[in-house]
Amino acid sequence: MFALNLPAFEAKIAQREGKNVIFDVLRRRYVALTPEEWVRQHFTNFLLKEKGYPQGLLANEIQINLNGTKKRCDTVLYRRDLTPQMIVEYKAPSVEITQAVFDQITRYNMVLKVDYLVVSNGLRHYCCRIDYARNTYYFLPDIPCYADL
Repeated sequence: MFALNLPAFEAKIAQREGKNVIFDVLRRRYVALTPEEWVRQHFTNFLLKEKGYPQGLLANEIQINLNGTKKRCDTVLYRRDLTPQMIVEYKAPSVEITQAVFDQITRYNMVLKVDYLVVSNGLRHYCCRIDYARNTYYFLPDIPCYADL
């Protein structure tokens, strides 16, 4: 597929009904292999293997209700008490990370009120920390390890 700015891993890819599918370890099933899904699976593997995120606290395709409309967060990290802590939004490598992408994830955060927002197209990754006390946010130099959250 595409070379990404993420560690390679042994992706389980198969064909179902003439289409490529990839195994999602969080959903525990094969899903359509789109460019965005390729990024999601690499980034999820990166969080699990490189950053120490617990698999049991990550979930893909989480549905939320935003102003009466059903939306889906690409990946959500939960705290041990199962309150949301981080939203991750993925785009295909061909999609530039723009303000519109951050606007999208910020709208999701109106519902979830997490501490961290992450956006990645597999080539560029951005993470910002929300400071609710000061009503601001700041970008981190890297995706934090789970132990540092």
